[in-house]
Amino acid sequence: MTGQFAHKGLRVVPTVLGVITLVFLMLRLLPGDPAAYIAGEHASAEAVAALRAKLGLNQPLDQQYVNYLAKVVRLDFGRSLVNGRPVMTMIESALPTTVVIGLISLVLSFAIAVPLGTVAAYLASRGRGSFDQVLTVSAMGIDMVPGFWLALVLMLVLSLRLHLLPATGPMEWHDPVALIRRMALPIMVLSISQVATVARVTRTSVLEVLHEDYVRTARAMGTPEMAVLFHHALRNAALPVVTIAGLGFGRLLGGTVIIETIFALPGMGTILINGINGRDYPVVQGVVLMYASLFVFVNLATDFLYARVDPRTRL
Repeated sequence: MTGQFAHKGLRVVPTVLGVITLVFLMLRLLPGDPAAYIAGEHASAEAVAALRAKLGLNQPLDQQYVNYLAKVVRLDFGRSLVNGRPVMTMIESALPTTVVIGLISLVLSFAIAVPLGTVAAYLASRGRGSFDQVLTVSAMGIDMVPGFWLALVLMLVLSLRLHLLPATGPMEWHDPVALIRRMALPIMVLSISQVATVARVTRTSVLEVLHEDYVRTARAMGTPEMAVLFHHALRNAALPVVTIAGLGFGRLLGGTVIIETIFALPGMGTILINGINGRDYPVVQGVVLMYASLFVFVNLATDFLYARVDPRTRL
């Protein structure tokens, strides 16, 4: 297992290096002078030259790349051009909000979607497909709903009309009840967007497994139907579900950029949008690199989870 961990870990290195290279080139590939673009069209020549020196853009490209790699290894993403704060400090303050919302949304969506998809597959295999058809049509309808529109509707109904949940406000980490109420709306939006996809994938995967010989054997041996469904069928159908979990977390990270902006959450998505609007490219580079690194390592964790779910993948 240790050798497998080391092997898969080494395979991630070229991916991470490629991500770092793309983030590095993101600023350098801008048409014209990147320093002039960041400083704005009304900046003086002296201000542009000072900014170019501050960002190291007056050095040869290969030297800039080596310096950038050295800083990334030390987790030094530079300082914000707007407020002067270290970018890593800004990310450290925003990362818990984004990760907590993403993880809770992922767990909640799977806790709802996996049983729904499993039961739908079971009923379809028994010739009672009404629930299965309703689930499929509902999933397709939910998938077509834009996340920002759903967020605005829930905000209008639950916050402005019914006054049940706050749409904005501080993140009170010392008060669990207030924190849950503050995170409830964004978590609902992100979870609903995942439920439809996960339920559909689970339904298809379990339905295929229910026709396998070992499922019929388990039934013939008198195994209770719920044990056959959730222990034998669902466990052997779990690989596609695990795959969609890894991809789903990456999708949730992308969704948090919009959701955090709508609900005024102090997460990485808000920092990214503010950095783009303020032409604060050290912040944009640092946040994009952090998003990409999280996605890479979540997929690495998914690879290891495969071996736990299905021992055949260890071969």
